[in-house]
Amino acid sequence: MSVDTLLYWVGMAAVAVNAVTGVLDAGRKQMDLIGALLVAVATALGGGTVRDLLLDRNVFWVVDQTYLIVAVAGGLLTFFIARTLPLPPRLFLIPDAIGLALFTVVGTQLAVQWHVPWLAASLMGVITGVVGGVLRDILCNDVPLVFLKGELYATAAWLGALLLIVLQALNVSPVASAWAAMSFIFALRLLAIRFRITLPAFRQRTED
Repeated sequence: MSVDTLLYWVGMAAVAVNAVTGVLDAGRKQMDLIGALLVAVATALGGGTVRDLLLDRNVFWVVDQTYLIVAVAGGLLTFFIARTLPLPPRLFLIPDAIGLALFTVVGTQLAVQWHVPWLAASLMGVITGVVGGVLRDILCNDVPLVFLKGELYATAAWLGALLLIVLQALNVSPVASAWAAMSFIFALRLLAIRFRITLPAFRQRTED
């Protein structure tokens, strides 16, 4: 499988998974069908849209509307299935971790292929991975998950993006590098959730 083929299908899977997380989060706010679909589409397409605008590329879902169709279809299926089942309130964290891993790798690899310098390329991966979740949380009237003191999120994405770049610099194939980076991000995010791994939080000292 070529790296371009891998990126296409991984990107499609990421859109579907992020649409699921959008609907699950919207469900907590008891949104109607249209509201849930708007959240699903924003979650699924937001990060890649910002990435493409920054890279001065044609926006991916405008060029290939299959991404948009997958986002809407994923949102619809999730809406009608999830509303009939008792679901744990934090269930969306699992597909969210999958979407984070997939989108981060897609964003980083695309930036690398566009000959973006390594640090900027890694940040493009983070933007692709987290911006959809930021939009989801804002539309659901929550403080974005990435801004809260909590388990590693953007950090996991950034470390995975850097791992992808390092592996390719060591002449590991782009396909193998992508799978390794996706696995790393997903595993690190789940470990962070399970063991409450966090970064230090800012606490301003006050005078007595």
